[in-house]
Parts: sequence; structure tokens; C-alpha cells
Amino acid sequence: MEYFKDDLKWERKAKQPLRILVVGAGIGGLAVAIGLKQSGHDVIILEQVPHIAEVGAGIQMAPNAARILGRFGLLEKVMEKANVLEKNSLRRYANNEELGTAPLMPEIGQKYHAPLSVIHRGDLQAILLKAARAENIEMHLGSRVVEADPSFEARVRLQSGEWLEGDVIIAADGIKSDLRRQIAKAHGIEDRSQPTGDAAYRILIPKEKLEHDPEALKLLNTNAGMRWMGPEGHIMAYPIKNNKVYNMVLLHPQKEGAPNEESWTNRGDKKEMLDFYSSWNDLVKNLLTYVPEGDVMEWTLNTHRPLPAWIENKVALIGDACHPMLPYVAQGAANAIEDAGTLTMCFSITSDVSLALEVYQHVRKTRGEAIQQSAATTRKALHLPDGPEQQKRDEAIRNSNKGGHNPDLWADTEWQQFMWGTDVMKDTLENWEAYKGKVEGHHLTPLNATIYT
Repeated sequence: MEYFKDDLKWERKAKQPLRILVVGAGIGGLAVAIGLKQSGHDVIILEQVPHIAEVGAGIQMAPNAARILGRFGLLEKVMEKANVLEKNSLRRYANNEELGTAPLMPEIGQKYHAPLSVIHRGDLQAILLKAARAENIEMHLGSRVVEADPSFEARVRLQSGEWLEGDVIIAADGIKSDLRRQIAKAHGIEDRSQPTGDAAYRILIPKEKLEHDPEALKLLNTNAGMRWMGPEGHIMAYPIKNNKVYNMVLLHPQKEGAPNEESWTNRGDKKEMLDFYSSWNDLVKNLLTYVPEGDVMEWTLNTHRPLPAWIENKVALIGDACHPMLPYVAQGAANAIEDAGTLTMCFSITSDVSLALEVYQHVRKTRGEAIQQSAATTRKALHLPDGPEQQKRDEAIRNSNKGGHNPDLWADTEWQQFMWGTDVMKDTLENWEAYKGKVEGHHLTPLNATIYT
């Protein structure tokens, strides 16, 4: 496949097949189930909803995730549904001035040996779900896991009262994870989300709404991201579903009295949306008029304190259950897939559950939390009020194409190198003995993560 070049040599076979219970059938849960099943493990997925429906909107599939999906044999199917963005355009909110551009494909694919694309979350989940079923992974829908064994042995209790047992529990049960709260409590912490003060409108504009508007249609048919920055908010927009839908995420202050519940399915108010963006440029305001009434979804953005640990005994957290990410650097799904790739590699190298989980945490926790924190840093840069700080930011963006630092970390080449260039599976394999020594208490050699340059 174009841009996907993989030189990883690994024996993709479990040393000893394990019975692994995966809690949750979202992006991370399905990805880790597929990777482990392909390695020869017996995998069972426990998902609380009775039916998996298409939810969400556009998400980015960055190279650090694409190369893992390539190894799982899924990248070709993903690229059939994805849009490949050629650049990201960074713009002022009021006059639509382009401050700078971040080149994306094909340069990013050539540099990191894996493509960058955008895809509807529902399309990605459907591809993973179909692959999981093709692998004959046992899946129990309508099976909510409410707790793990008190000593975090590999046992979980369903809401029905039934206990299920395996060799490992992988909790991919999302931002409202019951198992996250249980692990936090074991460390004497009450796990609570904190509102950032931001919320996001997620809107999808179908092509038929734009067909008589040449300017809007040009946006839909151009594979470019648009990032408008303004006081207290910003907008990220790009085409998805092979240029049949225009995806927009609009960040704005959370309104007073709004619930802090984190959900993709809360309804927003179109009039309130239009009021907030009434001082923004004509192109933005025009696009928002095409949003169908009743189709505005509003999502409260909360932060979570990093946990002391992502693992306890035979239970591991992945994805939003351990590193819920704000959307400012577009790495939520990608980092969940990194978790899946790392665990797949660990359980291909060893059948020692404690060692595998310790190495997984060592490889992923510091990195995942650094990316998590970078999203909060980027939020501040994108939402500056007009004034000296904003002018300084804009000048830095203008100069970034000449090699300077970009305050929008998603577009900063040095931070891209860290996010997209690190190969967690290769890193785990090549540094296994050093990581093993580290988690067992004796450091053998310097650890150098594999990064594509």
C-alpha cells in the first residue's frame, strides 16, 4: 500500500495462549482484541450496549496509529473510507486570513512510512467490528462490567451479577470507566472529571446542502483541513466520507449551568451556536447556516488527572479509560490504538502477565500523558483573545514554515515527530530486555524509542 512501509520483524505468535477479557468495543477495545486474537490468544469482548451504532464524527488517523492498523491487516480498508488531507490551513477567525499552513500528505506519509487521514469514527469502528467478527472473536453485547475482583485478579462482575474469569482483563470502557474508578480508589483517589470551561459542537453537513454554493462546495471537494482561531474558541473542519460530508468541530465556552456530563450524543442549540460565531468571518457563518435543525451535537470537554497507575495485578486500562484526551492535537483514537499495539507486542513476547502489563505501562504511560498534556497546552494557544499574546502567536505561526516553533502543537514539526514518528511496537520489541530489566528493578542498557525521521 502507498506510503505504508514496514520493516518490523516479529514472531506474531503467543508463547502461550491466554484467555483475555476485553471490556468495551470502542476503537481501543476492538483494536486490542484483534491484535491479540491474531497472535493466538483467546479473546472475549464484553460490551455494555445491546447494539453498536454509528456515533461521533470525524477523527484523525495519524501515522502512529496507521502503521499499527497496517500490521493488523486493516489499513487498506480504513483508507478506502478515509480522506487523505494534503494540508492544514491555520486562519484568523474574523477576516479568514491564512497565517500559515502545515503540509500533510504526501510529505507526512513519506517521512513516517504511514499515511495520515481523517475518517468518520463510525466508519472506523465498523471496520474494526467486521474484522473482529471475521477473526471469530467472542463478543457479548448488553454485558456491562461493573467491577473487577477486589484484588484485581482476572475476574469481572457483570451488572447481572455473573462473574467471568480469564488470565488478563483489559479495560477499554471509555471515559466513564468503572474499572478506572476502581483502580483510582485502590490508590486512595476519587476519580472525578474537571470541566475545562470548553464545550464542542460537532456538526456534519451533507453534500446536498452545499451543492448550490460554489465556495462551500469547493471546501468540501478540497482535501484540506481548516483551523480558524479566535477568542475563547476555534474551529477545525475537513471533508469526510470521501468528500460527501463536511465535518466541523467548533470549540466554544461551556454555557453557564450546562451539565458536565461527557457524551457524544447531547443535543446543542443551533441559535446559540450562530450567536457565538456571529463575529467570525463570512465563510464560517455561511457554512453554519447549512447545519440541519436538530443536528447540532454538543460535547462538554472535561479533563482527568493522570492516574498513579494504569495497571493493577492482572487488570490494565487502555484508551480513554486511562488517558482521556481533549481534541486539540487529534490523538485520542491514535493513542488507544498505540495501547493496542503495545499490548499485542508484549503478549507476543511473553506469557508472563505481570511482566507484560508492567512493560506496557512503562512504554505507554509517560508518552500517553505527555500527549494528553499537549492538548491542554494547545487549547490555550488556540483560544487567545485579540491582543499582544495573540499577535505574538500569529507571528510565530507565520514564521513556523521557515523552521520556527508553531504554538499550535498539532502543526509543530518537532511535536509531530514525537506524536507521529514514535513506533511503540518496534520500540517494545527492540528494547524488550532493557524494559524488562527496568520494570524488574535493574536497568540494563539505555532506552531509545524508535522514531522515524
